[in-house]
Amino acid sequence: MPLNKLNQTLGYQFKDNKNLKDALRHRSMGKQSNERLEFLGDAVLNFVIAAALFHYYPNMKEGELSRLRANLVNGDALAELACELQIGDYLQFGSGELKSGGAQRKSIVADAMEAIIGAIYLDGGFEVCRERILHWFDQRLKEVVFVTQKDPKTRLQELLQMRKQPLPVYSVASIQGAAHAQTFYVECKVPGLELAAVGVGANKRRAQQDAAEKFLALMV
Repeated sequence: MPLNKLNQTLGYQFKDNKNLKDALRHRSMGKQSNERLEFLGDAVLNFVIAAALFHYYPNMKEGELSRLRANLVNGDALAELACELQIGDYLQFGSGELKSGGAQRKSIVADAMEAIIGAIYLDGGFEVCRERILHWFDQRLKEVVFVTQKDPKTRLQELLQMRKQPLPVYSVASIQGAAHAQTFYVECKVPGLELAAVGVGANKRRAQQDAAEKFLALMV
């Protein structure tokens, strides 16, 4: 597939498409693969995201920053970004890997995303690469903080407000047990979203918080 469209999707025009071609070669292609670029891209990505979190959240402790970075650059998050950029459509595989559906495997497209970051760094330099990373991760950097701060109901409400979506609706699905030892089951839904989560707790408030926590996990 022609690489001009991928350049447009990435928002970066390679001076030398060889760097991009190398980033798209899975190791099943033989000696010339994207593994070295993946190594480089992983290092650049981790630094850029760490620096961004350091500046965006000046009051956070080291442990909190580490958790946020891990949430942003883990395999699932990178695979999601690669899917948005349609990286899988351009990957090159050896015949065996191609038949096994390598382009749909999260680990492979996540690795390719890191390799592309490494390729942009080599082709355009650090500042250009940093700008692209921050552009791709802009919304994620704003949203990921809600995963670890504040109580679940507050985090869910603020995340929905940021996304300009309706506020959650909580309803008691059932109450079980004797009067002195009741267990509440509360369902959390958001109008317009085909998602639902049921929380469990010793009282309605705790069940709502549990439902909100579970709903957040479905959204991020």
